[in-house]
Amino acid sequence: MGCCKVPALNSNSPQAKATSFMMEQQGGSFSPSFRDNNTLLQSFKIVILSNKLNLLLPFGPLAILLHYYLTDNKGWVFLLSLVGITPLAERLGYATEQLAYYTGPTVGGLLNATFGNVTELIISIFALKNGMIRVVQLTLLGSILSNMLLVLGCAFFCGGLVFSRKDQVFDKFLSLLLSVNTGECGCEFRIGFDGCYGLLFPAVLHYTHSEIHAGSSELALSRFSSCIMLVAYAAYLFFQLKTQPSPYTPLTEDMNQSEETSDDDEDPEISKWEAIIWLSILTAWVSLLSGYLVDAIEGASVSWKIPISFISVILLPIVGNAAEHAGAIMFAMKDKLDLSLGVAIGSSIQISLFAVPFCVVIGWMMGAQMDLNFQLFETATLFITVIVVAFCIQEGTSNYFKGLMLILCYLIVAASFFVHEDPHQGMLLFSMKNLLCNIDA
Repeated sequence: MGCCKVPALNSNSPQAKATSFMMEQQGGSFSPSFRDNNTLLQSFKIVILSNKLNLLLPFGPLAILLHYYLTDNKGWVFLLSLVGITPLAERLGYATEQLAYYTGPTVGGLLNATFGNVTELIISIFALKNGMIRVVQLTLLGSILSNMLLVLGCAFFCGGLVFSRKDQVFDKFLSLLLSVNTGECGCEFRIGFDGCYGLLFPAVLHYTHSEIHAGSSELALSRFSSCIMLVAYAAYLFFQLKTQPSPYTPLTEDMNQSEETSDDDEDPEISKWEAIIWLSILTAWVSLLSGYLVDAIEGASVSWKIPISFISVILLPIVGNAAEHAGAIMFAMKDKLDLSLGVAIGSSIQISLFAVPFCVVIGWMMGAQMDLNFQLFETATLFITVIVVAFCIQEGTSNYFKGLMLILCYLIVAASFFVHEDPHQGMLLFSMKNLLCNIDA
């Protein structure tokens, strides 16, 4: 759809021999061009100009300008940065999808899971650098809640409206895989419960006042648990990618059949190296905007008179999950609900078992006391959400009513954090004021 197809050269043809000779003369570095000289322009049109959401891209540079010329109102800087990151998160998902065409379904799925959450990771690293540990915890928590309730709920709802006269059915293996009452097949949701399990005990240790060394035992447990969770995630990846590839064969065959029926929709639009270059550019631009976004959180909270916990749990994850949100809805409306489920649940698992412990380890290296004690209210919210979603999908069917219920649950969670007073917010505001004073000095 984005680039024209060119037939492959015969290995015995004069053109192929000439190409081989030139590659030998240049040490194999010569890359034959099958596209015209307007490749860069075509790639720019496909990645930047083909999506209407990219009309929001100018808000990013505008946020940077306001950061330096309108220092009195950080709320505008935060809002414009948030809007400017939204199309970047979606384009990151697009570039990853294009790269996945060249890597195969297994590595492609891993790429989608990794780069789908790169926005949250970048924002979290900048927040850790600025000493905003609570923002990191709440943002990662909000990403899990957003994926499990909002993304999955919207997928169920939109898919149910399109196919309103029937219940959409998950892939048979995936339905067993994600159910909580299965025997040997409940791997993925069990691994999701393991992530919740790792986040539960530091909070329990803190609120039962049973630490041997007050403060230090909780931090030590969090760091040890983070290392265990990273090992569990590595084992989960090995299990999914190497040990048991066969259960995914029917799904791959179905996708291949759909590719045969709609080649124009499924062919890659940009080349492999173009996808890699765009991934690098978009990641760098997200990193730049994330710095201004994190710096403006406290100002936005003061000027808008809303809690930092609401900004971190609700607003930031919605932007970071833009790619997953769009992809899950698109798959559900094509009656590929197993893919929607894989996007939403897989992203939640990646955040809980990789992003959260990864940030703990990174904070450990930075000297920041990032732990897994997300506080009682937040931990209870996560645990209840996991149980609700588990029971919602255990039947292996979905409809618009189930999707609506998940969306309404997310609205209740959002309202709860809007009226919730974070006990650490005062400490966060104090640390940010010190940070701003140091920057001004």
